[in-house]
Formats: sequence, C-alpha cells, structure tokens
Amino acid sequence: MDRFPNAANVDFHSPLDLSKAAVAVLDADGRVSGWGPSAQRLLGHAPEDVLGRPAARLLAATDAGERLSALCRTRKPRSAVLDLCRRDGRALRAAVTFSPLVSKGVAATVVVAADLQGQRGWEAQLAMLQGLTTESPVGLTIFDTDKRVVWGNVSTDLELAGIAQYIGRPASALFPEGEFISRHHSPDEDEVMDHVMATGEPVIGMHYRGRAPADPVREHVWSCSYHRLVDARGETLGLFEESLDITDRYRAQERLSLLVRAGKRVGASLDVRRTAAELADVAVPQLADEVLVDLPPAVIEGRQPPTGSAPGHNLLRMHGRTPEDFRTSPVSYSPSSLQALSLATSRSVVDDSLPRTPGEKGSAVAHSSLFVPLLTRDAVLGLATFRRSGNPDPFGPEEQALAVELAERAAVGIDNARRYTSQHAAALVLQRSLLPQHLPEQSAVDVAYRYLPADSRVGVGGDWFDLIPLSGARVGLTVGDVVGHGVHAAATMGRLRATVRTLALLDLDPAELLTRLDGMVAQDSEPHADDGLGDEALGVTCLYAIYDPVSGRCVWSSAGHPPPIVADANGAVALSSPAPGPPLGLGGLPYENVELSLSDASVVAFFTDGVVEDRRTDIDSGIDRLAHVLTWQRCPLEELCDRALSVRPPGPQVDDATLLLVRTRRLETDRVADLELPPDPAMVAHARTVTERQLEAWGLSELSFTAALVVSELVTNGIRYATGPVMVRLIKDRSLLCEVSDNEHTAPHLRRARRDDEGGRGLFLVAQMSQRWGTRYTSSGKTIWAELGVP
Repeated sequence: MDRFPNAANVDFHSPLDLSKAAVAVLDADGRVSGWGPSAQRLLGHAPEDVLGRPAARLLAATDAGERLSALCRTRKPRSAVLDLCRRDGRALRAAVTFSPLVSKGVAATVVVAADLQGQRGWEAQLAMLQGLTTESPVGLTIFDTDKRVVWGNVSTDLELAGIAQYIGRPASALFPEGEFISRHHSPDEDEVMDHVMATGEPVIGMHYRGRAPADPVREHVWSCSYHRLVDARGETLGLFEESLDITDRYRAQERLSLLVRAGKRVGASLDVRRTAAELADVAVPQLADEVLVDLPPAVIEGRQPPTGSAPGHNLLRMHGRTPEDFRTSPVSYSPSSLQALSLATSRSVVDDSLPRTPGEKGSAVAHSSLFVPLLTRDAVLGLATFRRSGNPDPFGPEEQALAVELAERAAVGIDNARRYTSQHAAALVLQRSLLPQHLPEQSAVDVAYRYLPADSRVGVGGDWFDLIPLSGARVGLTVGDVVGHGVHAAATMGRLRATVRTLALLDLDPAELLTRLDGMVAQDSEPHADDGLGDEALGVTCLYAIYDPVSGRCVWSSAGHPPPIVADANGAVALSSPAPGPPLGLGGLPYENVELSLSDASVVAFFTDGVVEDRRTDIDSGIDRLAHVLTWQRCPLEELCDRALSVRPPGPQVDDATLLLVRTRRLETDRVADLELPPDPAMVAHARTVTERQLEAWGLSELSFTAALVVSELVTNGIRYATGPVMVRLIKDRSLLCEVSDNEHTAPHLRRARRDDEGGRGLFLVAQMSQRWGTRYTSSGKTIWAELGVP
C-alpha cells in the first residue's frame, strides 16, 4: 500500500502559469475586453459585470487609474503588485503581469493575475529546490529503475569528485568498498534499493561506511535514506538517495560508547593481567588494531613500581585480548626511543611510521602507533601502546585524547589490582604463617591435609586446622572457619587456633572446650571499640575431636561445623550424627559430645564447607562426593586428599577449602599395662615393683628407677586423698607415659617445700624427673600423668 496516496495530486505549476492564473484582456483605453473563467474564479465578477467597463474599477487604490495606464502603455512585459477588488468588497493583493499584444493593428494588453501569497510560496519552493541542488550539505542522488545514476546535486558532485563520470553507471560504482553498519543484518546497497522500489517503503537513517573518491584516505560515515520516485500516473521512475556525512558525530558517539564500556569493564577484576586484557578488548578494533601493555615485574607482583631506574628498562610486555591468550615477553626501550620519551615526560607520543620490532612474533606491521604512559597519583606504572596496521587513518587529536582517558582508567585499575595483590599476598602469608607448618609426630593417627585459599578476587578466608598431641598418647583434631575474608579474618583465625590449642592442652573434653571458646568469642565480638575488628569473630564455626589410640574411642563436638565423615577399614562410609550446637559467639544451645568407636585403620575426614559447597552445588551433593572418594580409603592419604579436591566443580574458588584426613591406629595391648590398687598405703611398694617388672619386660630397665619413683609419688598422692581404688596405667609409646587415676576432683598443686616441711615434695620430684606432667579431669575423677623420655 502506498504510504502517500495523494502525492500524485500535488500541483507543482507556478501560480502565474496560464493553466492556473486569472487572465483578462484590456483594450487601448484600459477597458476590459476579455474576461476568462479563471478571472471570475479569482475575483468573483461575472463577465457581464466587467466587460466594456474601465479596468481601473477593479483596483482598490485611488490613483489606480494613472498607474494602470502606465502599465498598459509598456512595450514589454511588466509585473506589479496590486490590490484588486473582489465582488464581495474585500481586497486581494495579487501579483499581476502586463504583456502588450498587437493583433491586426489593434493594441491590447493581456493581464495575468494570481494571489500574491500563493506566488511567494511557490517561489520559496523554487528557492528551496535550488538550495538543495546547489548549497545543501545533504547529498541528493537520483537513480533510474535499473539503479543507475541519473543526477546528483552539488554536494554529491563534491564527494564523488565529479558526478558526470558516474552518470549511467550502477550505484555500486560510487563506493565500491563501502558497507552498511548494522548491529544485526547488514544488507548491501542493491538489496536496500530493490526493497524501496518494490514496496515504496522508504529506508531512513541507514549508516554507511566507506571512503569518498574526493577523500580516499579518511574513512567516512554517512546517514543514508532512500525514497521511491513516481510520476503523476503512479509509475515508478526510480529512486533518490539522501546522504549526510555524519563522520564526526558518529565517531563522537563511538568514543562516548567506548568510554561507557570501558567504565564498566576496565579495572573491575582486581587483577593486573586481566585489567590489561580488558583495556585491549575495549580498544580493539574501534580505536586500534592492537594494544600492548608494558609493566615492571614489581607492579605485576603487587609491589611499588621501581624508582630511579631508566625509563622503559626491564619491563614485561603483555599483549592479547583475553587473559587466556595473553602473552608475556621481556622488553626494554633505548633511552632515545619515543617510548622512553613518553615515560620520561609522562605525555602521550605519536609515531606514524613505526616498523615491527625485530624478533617480535605475531604482530602485524604497524604504520601508526600511540604511546600513552599509565599514570597514577604516585608514579608511572608503565606504558600502553595503541597500534594501527589495518586501519590506515592516523591517530587524530580526538583519538589521542580518548586513548589517554582509557589509559587513565586502566592505570587506576592496574594500581588497584596491584594494591589488592599486595594485600592479598600479605593476608595469604599471614594466614599460612598462622596455620601449622608441620604436624607433630605422634602414634595415634596418620595425617594428610590440604589447604586451598579462595580465588584472589574473593580474598583470603579464615579456615584453620590443627593436630594437638595430648596426654595418654591421645591427639586433638580441630578444623574451623571464620566468616569473611582478608587480613582481619586471617588474624582472627590465628587467634582462635592458638586459643583452641591452649584449651586443648588443659585436657578439656570437646564440649567443654567449645563452651569456653564460645564465651571468649562472644566477649571479643562485643562493641567495645570503633575499629570493628571484633565483628570478624561473629559466626565462627569449629569442630574439635579427641582420639584415644588405646581404646579406639573418638569424642567430638561441633559449633555449627559440618560433622566428620568416617570410612571404616572395609570401606563402608558413614556421616556422623550431627551434634547440635550454634556457631561460636552466638550463644544459645549447649554443646554436646558425640562418641565414636573406631576400628584400626579407619579414615576420618574433617573439612570446611569450602570442600563440599560452592555457588553451583549444595552442601549435600558435596558431602556425597567426598563420601564417595572415601570409599577408596585403602589408598594413601595424600592420594585421597588429591582425589577429594579434584572432584569439586571447576571454576573460581569462592571460599577457602581445608581438608584434614586421619587414619587411626590402635596401640597393641602389650604396649599398655593397667593396675588397680586399693586405697592402702602398703600398695605403693607393690606399684613400684610392678612398674619395674613391666619396664624390664619392655626393655626399658634404665628407666626403672625414675619411673618407679614417679609412680610411687603419684600413687601415694592418690591413696592419700582418694576414697576409692587407684588406677595405674603405663603406656609405651614414643615416650613412657605414667598415669594414676582416682575418684577425686581435687586439683594437685606444685609447690616448693620449705626445709622444715615433712611433705610437699612429691609433685616437685615428678616435675623434675619427667619431660611433661599434668592433670586431666573426667566425669568420675581425675588423672595425673607424667611423660618420661625414652633413651
């Protein structure tokens, strides 16, 4: 359907055309001798009202007669503006032309009149058409139905360096290498012109890119519109094209769009290499064909850029558009190079004739390069090089300003990434220094562990683990997690790990230890200062377990931490029953102990949620994966650790992951000796005798005297204060362990006896003769133990 159905009815004739204007004839005396229908339509007077009468009666001015006579006596056509009287009494200002007519010796004047307003409108149309043809910056080109050039205005003539040479040639000959710019489908010019002529629907505002014959060096962009041409009968004559050079506006919009894109992308990663890749990805290909970023190794490693060295000396060049395909190579600039000049002056420098660097691979020959220093408030971080090889246009002033702004954004991002890398490295060093550097030797379990910090963009977390040798050949095992990331989380983790170790050495059971730790965390998290450091301790999770290799008994308690997973010697895997208990620092429910009986060579997995949970899978799925890995429990523990961490989903690690695997051992029965004694002082000698015999059986006769003395002192102390039987246990381990248990909870105290005291020297002697000694409490009493070194 035609969009303009009345276009064929538009009249383009002049108002003074004889087919439209009012025509009358005056005789030599100025009387009306001819009056046509057009005159009647214009003024309303019928022929019988005006024929034979003076024409001056049709003029509104009082002196119209004399003026009319002068116009009628002219020997050549003359025009004037007159006020004519209409039949209804109104005056009509009209443009009137007087033309002399002599026929058969009779003189007459032909008068042609038209409404002055209509005449001036038509003259304005003519002026507009003349302006579009000769003065308008809009290029107008007419094509016939075969899409061949018919006509072009002056603007088109200038762009084509002469329209005459293209008359009769196809439209594709005007810009042979041009193309439409579109975000989606980009049709060619023939498709657009065929569509317009076939449908009559104009195509408006298509962006066309190419090089004009009058300016073949610089690439231009035009906004083009196409309209069909039809005659009065509606037949297609061809089409015409409007084109306006919008190169400057288009490039300004491109620069603005590029800056907006750079603001969203460059520097958001807090990674030096990724920031350099983001700069290259944003700038190519709109601004340059290749971007190189040269930085000192210190900046890449997160340190301050070196000062005092020669500009451009010992840099690392990074080039590529993604971190994956980024290549790094060493580079140095000579002191006389433009790169060194740019770094020394902190200003951008243009080189329009830069050859490819000798020995450099994968770089096209660059005919124009722009060197821009990467500046921050403190120092010059490095140099960004923008190269052009495929784009022949040199870097103009606007593009240089754009490159400087992009380099400024990149410099801020690189400096932020450098500072973050430095802080992350410091936090990682702090955390690793606070974690166990090596686990102590003991006989209760075999151990393997892994600690994987979170992705550098997330920051170091607060995971920890530890193995603590306890009395009686037992071991304490702990894992924990501090909410948050960074130096504060690492420092909080170190403080909590030290506290757990201190409380564990007091031989507290797991539930009691977590209760005391919870009170400490709650006290630290109270708002007592403006630094906010106490907030890091909120929501800490922790699990603490004690394993006894003599009985195979494992007791653990959890403060909001995932329970351990146990695989027995046959490969059967079971998730321990969860022990109710809130995270540390929140208070509420009490902590409870969970007791397990472990067979020899069982594998127990202690872990943080980073091992079994991420943003893509839930914690239950992660626990199932870890439990499946533990079915291979006969594998070496180191291999099991690697397997457990390899089954996690790929991608950035959003949280620290800590895994502690232990394989239990049971002490042989011949390495443990138990003796029950009634509360009789005569039993002290019997205990000493049994001790000496047992040490002789173990081949430790050289310890008989010392061990007998320690046992006799401890038994004497127990019989003196206890009301029930006294238990003696000797354990041959890496050292000789002597334990005496009774049913009293009275704590023994070490003191130095005075010369006149008859007692009080027993514990003092025990402390002097043993490597370590201490007291642990149970629900039924207490145990005093001493550890003697084996020669």
